[in-house]
Amino acid sequence: MNTPDCHDDVCVTCSDSAVPVIVLNLLDDGLAEVDTGSGTEEVSVALVAARVGDTVLVHAGEAIAVVGGGTP
Repeated sequence: MNTPDCHDDVCVTCSDSAVPVIVLNLLDDGLAEVDTGSGTEEVSVALVAARVGDTVLVHAGEAIAVVGGGTP
């Protein structure tokens, strides 16, 4: 089995941690631009019904849950 080398305290690929982020824009192909609190990133939202303004939990680049709604 080939596993990536982890150089940080927590490896997002092999740890069980998820990070809350805010959806800024919905993009094509099930992707979204999100605010991580320290910048923006592109993540997959294909598994959740995310909307702009929602807070989602992201693990390894994939949103796995919507945990807070944005302003309607």
